[in-house]
Amino acid sequence: METVKNVANYVSETIQGTGSEASKEANKQVAKDSNVSVSSRLQAAGDAISDKLDQHSHETKAEVHKEAAKH
Repeated sequence: METVKNVANYVSETIQGTGSEASKEANKQVAKDSNVSVSSRLQAAGDAISDKLDQHSHETKAEVHKEAAKH
């Protein structure tokens, strides 16, 4: 039962990590766009940093659940 829970958590964290990565990339593009206001570009840059931290967190949690499912 615990293995099933760990696999489900692994899948969930992997999906969330992928979502954070997509958001990060979108924010990076906005931050680079010279047709966007400076304030919007700064906000997007900050959001991209936050998304990168979220992505790393989800990837780490996914790896922990993956390893736990093996045991």
